[in-house]
Amino acid sequence: GPYRGSNTRKHGRGLLGGKFLFKKLPDGLLDKTRVRCTICKAEFKYHRSSSSLAYHLRAKHPNESTSTGPRQSMLQEYGACGRITKNVREKLTNSLVVWIAKNCRPVSIVEDDGLREVIRTASGDECYNLPSRGTIVSRLHTLYGDQRAQQCSKLVQVRNVALTGDHWTSVNNDNYLGVMAHFIDNDWTMQSFALTVSKTEERHYAEACADHFLNVANEWEIKNKVTTLGTDSARNMVAAARLLPFEHMPCMAHILQRTVTVSLNDSAFERALAKCRKIVGHFKHSPANAQELKAQQAAHGHQTEPLVQDVPTRWNSTLEMIKRIQRNKSGLTTILTQQNSKVTMLTDQELDRLQKLEELLEPCRYVTELLGGERYVSCSMVLPALCHLFRIMEPSDDDPVYVLRFKKVFTTDLAQRRDSSNLTWLKIATALDPRFKDLKCLSKDERREVWASVHDLLMAETDAHQPSVQTTQEPSPKKSKMSISLLGSPDSDTEEEEDAIDCCLNLYKAESKIDIGECPLQWWLKREGAHARLAPIARKYLSTPATTVPCERLFSLSGHIIQKKCASLSSDNVNRIVCLSNWLSLGSVTVDGLKGVL
Repeated sequence: GPYRGSNTRKHGRGLLGGKFLFKKLPDGLLDKTRVRCTICKAEFKYHRSSSSLAYHLRAKHPNESTSTGPRQSMLQEYGACGRITKNVREKLTNSLVVWIAKNCRPVSIVEDDGLREVIRTASGDECYNLPSRGTIVSRLHTLYGDQRAQQCSKLVQVRNVALTGDHWTSVNNDNYLGVMAHFIDNDWTMQSFALTVSKTEERHYAEACADHFLNVANEWEIKNKVTTLGTDSARNMVAAARLLPFEHMPCMAHILQRTVTVSLNDSAFERALAKCRKIVGHFKHSPANAQELKAQQAAHGHQTEPLVQDVPTRWNSTLEMIKRIQRNKSGLTTILTQQNSKVTMLTDQELDRLQKLEELLEPCRYVTELLGGERYVSCSMVLPALCHLFRIMEPSDDDPVYVLRFKKVFTTDLAQRRDSSNLTWLKIATALDPRFKDLKCLSKDERREVWASVHDLLMAETDAHQPSVQTTQEPSPKKSKMSISLLGSPDSDTEEEEDAIDCCLNLYKAESKIDIGECPLQWWLKREGAHARLAPIARKYLSTPATTVPCERLFSLSGHIIQKKCASLSSDNVNRIVCLSNWLSLGSVTVDGLKGVL
């Protein structure tokens, strides 16, 4: 008949799983306006809608209408007739909220038709619509409140908290202050998380900066717990730290990189570095030249990589520029020679100088990255790391004059900056780290001073807890004068306390030093009971980070968000999203875990 034939193989299985076939015309083509039921042979008009056909199946062939092919099994997961159930819809909304917060996506993404179609295709629900922006913002606020409460509960359980903070200016000249908290919890685990990324309107005078930090500490109710405030060495930040009741910890990464910059200025390396910058610019500013470089890298069997331009504010960029030029010197020489360019390749003498400079800068890069961690103890590594750098920068008989000059400027400048840092805190932290407690990075006189300082801290710790112990004890009955004289004088009590503290220190110093690759916090976790008096002091001093790099990482994230994705967000929502991204990245958050929260 006109409805038979193999044309259905070319045009799929027909309509509704092959229950209806298009009419075949005499010329062999299909009439897409008329269809016939393959069960009862009834003929119907077809206008691109299968509603009437589905009604015919339900009314005349109910047993056949329930079978819609292999797709039914997938739809059953989402409810009858392929519609997403309310429970699954809530899970999808919660997943969107977590995704937007954790990956800092703009809230306006819920208006993206492409995302809606992806979810419709994945779920099989052609009627699904994304939640509104208002719904997402409301749930972000709820999620922020819940996560903030969790961070607050962590701060309540600890005695000491270290802060790091930094100001950042966006391309729109909006000023933001980022502050992070750092502490060692009761399980001897290093904890770090953001407290705020707040927009500031005032000029960054010292008084205004100090007020901002105080406001953050008061808002989180940790003012009496803050031990140190880590900032860069900008004058306003240093001055602000003097106005605050916290110890100031200058960022050692900023200090080290500033020393590198000073050492490179007016050095014998400057001419070779200037030629490097011209070479990099020649290839970065021309797509054709960049393509030629890729071809040369492939021809020499090298990894395809662009050249790097050094920037004074981008740490270790000078070192990376040198390394990439040296790795690609053959290809660069070939290209520049063929082009007969005004930009000339470095001479062998200049390449030799750059090799020596790389050997000088590589240890600085290593130390900068070593001290920039936030998941492990870093404050106690500052003095040993600087001692390592001073040893490397010691003059050698084989050093050329320009290397000797660089080393002299480097060691002089770094020594001055080291002495202006919080040396007292750094020394005590080093002593309380079982990896460096021999204090070989200090002179013998300095070692005695450090242990005397630790002794005083133990005495102060004992005195601070003594009144609370006496007040909790029940009042003792009156003693006779004879019994008081037999108990001894207050002076004898002090001597006994001194002896106990000396015994405590000697016990700690007698412990074997652990390997530099081991974790000092795990050591303290296992031996906290044996050194119960010293443990609270160790937890306090070891929790201070050596750098403000954690805040730098926070700003690298928030800068991307503010400038590219969340330009339309209010400053409060920027703060919520960036903080949420930081908090959610600290632990796994599942959609099921958000029940009762979102």
